[in-house]
Amino acid sequence: MNLDLEVQYAIHPEGTPPASAFRHWAEAALADRQEDTGLVIRIVDEEESRALNRDYRHKDRPTNVLSFPFEAPPGMPAGETGHHLGDLVICAPVVEREAEAQGKTLAAHWAHMLVHGVLHLCGLDHETPDEARQMEAREREILERLGFGDPYDE
Repeated sequence: MNLDLEVQYAIHPEGTPPASAFRHWAEAALADRQEDTGLVIRIVDEEESRALNRDYRHKDRPTNVLSFPFEAPPGMPAGETGHHLGDLVICAPVVEREAEAQGKTLAAHWAHMLVHGVLHLCGLDHETPDEARQMEAREREILERLGFGDPYDE
């Protein structure tokens, strides 16, 4: 699999991972994929996160990561859209606060948010207890391969 990755830094506070780290984590999360894949990651402030969360999820607050799976424009044949997986929007200030509150390293929480978002783009969810168990098990497996601890260990 070849990953076509674009990382957009709307903000770039200290401790924000470089594009190479995002690539490494995304490739680990997508290791089972055979086809070439495109992904956009945008690092934002709380204002942009809040606006997107409000407009698309009807929750008027910033959030750690938003996943926007790619949808082909109406009428476009599937073969002409390429293999773009979707876009992730990660709110740096929220990730930083959560890492501190949860006693995690900043890198570990950034990796977790990236893996979590990519798994959403791949169709995993956590709306039901069974879905949550499956998704969390996959997150643990990927993060362990990356050298990080269990993100849900309290």
